[in-house]
Amino acid sequence: MVGLANALVLVAVVALVLVRQFRARPIDTDRRWWLLPLILGVIALREPGLLDAHHRVESAAVLAVELLIGLAMGAGWAWTTRVWTAPDGAVWSRGTRASAAVWIAGVVLRIGVFAVGAALGLHQHSSALLLGFAASLLVRAGILTWRASTLAARTSPTTQPLGPTTRLAAAYGDGGPAGEERA
Repeated sequence: MVGLANALVLVAVVALVLVRQFRARPIDTDRRWWLLPLILGVIALREPGLLDAHHRVESAAVLAVELLIGLAMGAGWAWTTRVWTAPDGAVWSRGTRASAAVWIAGVVLRIGVFAVGAALGLHQHSSALLLGFAASLLVRAGILTWRASTLAARTSPTTQPLGPTTRLAAAYGDGGPAGEERA
């Protein structure tokens, strides 16, 4: 029953994150960007079934691969997100097509990891997936907060005598600025 609850939490958080990712949103560098990943990590780690009791080494290896995929997905997701400043100096972000490709690659890789675990006869718990997703969110939020604060510092009125401008920080795979994304 707890696995079902974890799965429902994961589905709800993924749906919320996906909807928010592809909308232009301001980035608040002062907020606690690490809080949601921390909560998800605690939920995942409180479960006793994180490692298969009969295959500890194999399940630890699968968990490590899941975490590496989560870290790589978070970094790829953050670096493919478009970040820009609005004329009022606020920093905004929005996912790109490359961000969607990172999500698809992450899902495919996670399906592959699950298939390998199933082939090894491992009992796989939803906590591993939740922990990997928490790692993705933590890395993404950290990199985006860093990118936003760096961009805000470059466009602040103290560094440019003409005040804030609409500047765009490049995102990997980005074809350039799109008019609808300038706030």
